[in-house]
Parts: sequence; structure tokens; C-alpha cells
Amino acid sequence: MSQPTPDAFAAADQRAVYRAIHERRDMRHFAGGEVAPALLRRLLDAAHHAPSVGFMQPWRFIRIRDAALRQRLHGLVEQERVQTAQALGEREDAFMRLKVEGLLEAAEVLAVTLTDGRERHVFGRRTLPQMDLASAACAIQNLWLAARAEGMGMGWVSLFDPVAVGALLGLPEGAEPIALLCMGPVHGFYDEPMLQRERWAQRAPLSSMVFDDRWGRPSALFDAPQVGTCNTD
Repeated sequence: MSQPTPDAFAAADQRAVYRAIHERRDMRHFAGGEVAPALLRRLLDAAHHAPSVGFMQPWRFIRIRDAALRQRLHGLVEQERVQTAQALGEREDAFMRLKVEGLLEAAEVLAVTLTDGRERHVFGRRTLPQMDLASAACAIQNLWLAARAEGMGMGWVSLFDPVAVGALLGLPEGAEPIALLCMGPVHGFYDEPMLQRERWAQRAPLSSMVFDDRWGRPSALFDAPQVGTCNTD
């Protein structure tokens, strides 16, 4: 067994980090209630401490407090849900049976957008302009893990027309919505990812996604017996 490095967290803290990662779920079922303002600020602060390419910090959060606005967002998501189902062909009926969002039941709804003026940030983006999206995704993951540690469920909704949502939220030219996040108390966290539980998809083995030196070459990392891995989903 490898020895811990001098800057490693204590063993209990390490286990807590890995537990949050493995027990995080994309939640679609919520129990109403509320997220206390102090807790919400703490969660958003965790998101704001995410890494970003060139320290550009492209994320912006819009807290949806107006009930009528939430209903209109739900309507846009429902439109896209139907169109997505139709685009899935033979899986249309199975998709329509899935619960894909909790916009009307969650205690909080946050719209996450990329800010305008991102073209000014060239550092790290000259050849990979999509790093703004990657950076904002890191902020969402930070928020998700912190929410799980605090016992709050969170779900990422991406079924919407970004132009329509952007207009509804009054985004400036160049800004772009990337997520509607449902957050709040839940009756319980899923034992496994919901889409896996519903047999929509299964988690692929890690060994099929790690290569050595070139695409498709199996990694020697998985030749030896694995020690210290976590078996939870």
C-alpha cells in the first residue's frame, strides 16, 4: 500500500470526499421544503471556488424565485422533453416514462449561464474555446458534491432550447444558459443512478475508458489486482 503524502487529508476526511463523489446522484424527486439562505450561500461559494481555465470564472447563477417564471421554464423543458422523445425513435415510449426533472417540486431552482464577453479570455482558449463550458461544469460539480455532503439533492436539467431560456431570463447578447439546477430536500437518495436503476444505461467499466499512449491501447494500470477501490455507484 502506498504511503500518504505529507499534504494528504486525514483518512476520515479522504473517505468523506470519496463518499460524496460516489453517493452524488442526479435527483429528480424532491420533498419541497427549503434551502436555508446561509446554506445556499455556502453551496454557491463552493461552486465559485471551482477551477477555471485562465481563471476566467465564466459561471453566472440566476436564482429562480418567481413561481410564474418557474412554470414557464417548466413549460420549455416539457416542450423539449417531447421533442427529445420523438428524436429517440424506438426508445420514445421508454423515455417518456422517465422522470427527467423536478422543477416544480424542488425547493430551489438555479439557472447556470456562461457570461457574455468570454471572447476576451484567450488564455487556455485560443485553440479550445469550449474550455469556458468545461470550467462552468467544474463549478456545477463542486455545487453538486457540496450539496450531497449537506444532505441536499440536486438535479441537472439540460432539456431546453437555450435561445428560449436566454430570452426568458433576459440574458445579454453572448451569454448562454447551460443548466437548470433543481435543489432541495429529498425523501431519500437513489441507491444507484436513476437511469441505471431504470435500465436506460449502465456505467461502463473504467478499464474500457483508460488507454496507454494512444487511443484504444488497453492500459496496463488494470493488469494488476486493484486495491483500495470503491465499489459503490
